[in-house]
Amino acid sequence: MRQFAQSLRLWFAPQRIRDEGDTPDYRFSLANERTFLAWIRTALALIGGGFAVDQFLPDLRWAVRVGLALALLGAGVLCALRAVNHWIRCERAMRRGEDLPVSRFPAVLSLTVAVVAVAMVVLVVFGRAG
Repeated sequence: MRQFAQSLRLWFAPQRIRDEGDTPDYRFSLANERTFLAWIRTALALIGGGFAVDQFLPDLRWAVRVGLALALLGAGVLCALRAVNHWIRCERAMRRGEDLPVSRFPAVLSLTVAVVAVAMVVLVVFGRAG
């Protein structure tokens, strides 16, 4: 819990990361930043998909439409929060000369997207009538 609180402080004061360890090769820091931006793009796509499901599939039952939309929106929110947390954790590990952190989040995100996609395929194949 203490490490999470410390990471959370770094979200809003990233310059403090320089207090830890040695400065890594700038190419690694830039690669870490590109990965962060890729996660943010993914979050924006998920959020856009959630709004699209809600707005462009009015023929779905309300509960189904809202459930799918909320699953995508929730995944987008979690992805955005995870992006900054992962960026900080990787930057800290590089500065300390430690192994990069591992995470189950990509698997969880993939499964969430797959479940929503399968649900949408079922809706398309078997009709959208509510």
